[in-house]
Amino acid sequence: MKVVSVVGARPQFIKAAVLSPRLREVAQEVLVHTGQHYDPEMSAVFFESLPVPRPDYTLHAGSGSHGAQTGRMLEALDPILQKEAPNWVIVYGDTNSTLAGALAAAKMQIPVAHVESGLRSFNRAMPEEINRVVADHLAARLYCPTQQAVDNLGREGIRQGVVLSGDLMDVLVDRTPDDPGVFSRYPVQPGRYVLATVHRAQTTDDAMSLQSVLGALGQLPYPVLLPLHPRTRQKIAQFGLEGLLARSVIPVPAVGYREMITLERHAWAVVTDSGGVQREACRLGVPTYILREETEWGELVDTGQAVLTGCDPHRIVRAVTEGQARPHSLAGLADPVRLIIDDLLQEEL
Repeated sequence: MKVVSVVGARPQFIKAAVLSPRLREVAQEVLVHTGQHYDPEMSAVFFESLPVPRPDYTLHAGSGSHGAQTGRMLEALDPILQKEAPNWVIVYGDTNSTLAGALAAAKMQIPVAHVESGLRSFNRAMPEEINRVVADHLAARLYCPTQQAVDNLGREGIRQGVVLSGDLMDVLVDRTPDDPGVFSRYPVQPGRYVLATVHRAQTTDDAMSLQSVLGALGQLPYPVLLPLHPRTRQKIAQFGLEGLLARSVIPVPAVGYREMITLERHAWAVVTDSGGVQREACRLGVPTYILREETEWGELVDTGQAVLTGCDPHRIVRAVTEGQARPHSLAGLADPVRLIIDDLLQEEL
């Protein structure tokens, strides 16, 4: 069996680090990095710190509008898929790389396997939601991390090829030990800081939203460690918001995976607009506050493990200060990697 796997952003590097090594024990895998995350802080660091195989192809798609970026990926993927002629194309998650990989494969009649299928925020204004829906409706195998994801697909009439696999991210979170040097590098103490990440366009590209979030972080009862996505750093400078990085808000460069898991594990609370970070933090049993009005991980809110705050500073401060999240360890399936690989192999018989 020959597989082309398409990755391009942090969550996909993480999932590929779990699936690719074991997939390569039984199949030939060709790894394509679209270059969607091209900044070294968001790309190279993960290939260096995680067991992700080096890409066989790097597309250098770069930044730009969603249409332009996806178009460059499609143009570059076509000749690769023609040359490699795989049995499957694997796509992960909900980025433009996901969409481009699914579209390119489907147009060439190559079966698509979508890992992390069925998630829905039910907000079509989110580009990620469009990517999820389209990829799911193109996929031949749909690997769902939760029962809620399976149910979401059923409501859209998708029942064939749907597999409750569990979440690959859980596997890596569980087996990642602490980085022992973290607390010598940052002026925070375990259990006495808030970890925050802010990167979504809906938050960073609107000056008022970004101002509200940064202002709220400065009012929290513990120091806030803020690893800065390159775009967030650029927007803070563009909008002249550097003054809102109060003494209690500590901006740092984007961090590697092991360092991030360590910081999540020992935080008093996590405040984020990231889908991956909210899932990781809840898996670790850390109170989690989501800077959005909806989440694709709806069960985290339904069970009280995470709380939606939007970008309203009063809601953020009140929720975090009052400890409104009710964390507990997030259960998962035993071996999603083996389940996915066995299913793909069975389809080839």
